[in-house]
Amino acid sequence: MKKKAISLLLVAAMTATMTAGCGDKQEAADNTTAGNDAAPSTEAAASDDAATEEEEEAWSGTLTVWSPQEDQDTGWLQKECDAFNAAHPNWDVTFEYGVCAEGDAKATVTTDVEGSADVYMLANDNIPDLVAANALAELGGSYLDYVTSTNSDSITASVTYNDAVVAFPFTSNTWFMYYDKSVFSDEDIKSFDTMLEKGKVAFPLSDSWYIQAFYVGNGCSLFGDGTDAAAGIDFDGEKAAAVTDYLVDVVANPNFINDADGAGLAGFLTPTGIGTIVADSTSPTTLEGKQVIELDGKEYLLEKAIRGNVAIIQGYIADESGNIRYKGSTRNFNPMMASAADIVIAEVEKIVPAGEIGPNYVETPHIYVDYLVVKEEA
Repeated sequence: MKKKAISLLLVAAMTATMTAGCGDKQEAADNTTAGNDAAPSTEAAASDDAATEEEEEAWSGTLTVWSPQEDQDTGWLQKECDAFNAAHPNWDVTFEYGVCAEGDAKATVTTDVEGSADVYMLANDNIPDLVAANALAELGGSYLDYVTSTNSDSITASVTYNDAVVAFPFTSNTWFMYYDKSVFSDEDIKSFDTMLEKGKVAFPLSDSWYIQAFYVGNGCSLFGDGTDAAAGIDFDGEKAAAVTDYLVDVVANPNFINDADGAGLAGFLTPTGIGTIVADSTSPTTLEGKQVIELDGKEYLLEKAIRGNVAIIQGYIADESGNIRYKGSTRNFNPMMASAADIVIAEVEKIVPAGEIGPNYVETPHIYVDYLVVKEEA
């Protein structure tokens, strides 16, 4: 029991750190961190009272902690564990680290629950299977209070199963809509159709990650409430047909831009180059003079978007369909170039069967990838 309690405190501490770094309540959680027989986590100590209660007696032992490779490549996990040891000098904790991506937690942990890590990260869509395997347990006391008091209802719901909170929320996905207030009012942006009537709208309609929202919004469903595999996918019938017809009309709308070329923008304005030969179409050193646009009394150059003929990108893992996941700094520009070239060649460390990369972790959908190459070991 002592080991389990210390694992929970570590998870809570990790959650607290992440919360402090990212602000207060977030709107949607996809990843969590969990302890074996405990729950998902991030750095947020459950409470000073809980820590004091557990530190009444000394303890010495080993905790096994699993995390994605990128968390260990950056040194983040080791720093968190070192900070935990420094904060609890009465305990002599030795940490053993292992690599397990959030999306792989279900397959890895359920293979050997007793032999899995004391603390590990998981995707919240893995929760039903992990609970069924007795790899997660219900949180209570100060730990439950911490989760519910520091997260919104929607985030708490993402780590709740059968009315029990079984994980600490760790990271979340949030989407933003950027719009020009000189074109759209606060009321306009409440309606996609109204925005299409008044101005140009870019949206990644060719990305299946986003397109399903139109169908769900019209009453279709994915596996019931999202956890009922027997319910299947209800994307047929009149409701789905109506959505498909609507999307066909959207694509045909001259004000709609399918955000398939990275940012979905035709270009951007910059003051850099104003007054130089870059803006002079008569200069022999300039192939084509940049268009000068005046905005609010200031001149800008129009830099048109560049689309590549071929993009060679580097990913971490791909499935047989071509869906790609990245790690570390490879997320910076590879995903953008994958969506901004006619032909995309992706080099990855390994290829796994289709479906092994959870939908929450597909960072470049297969529709953008033409060729896969497996990296040779040095």
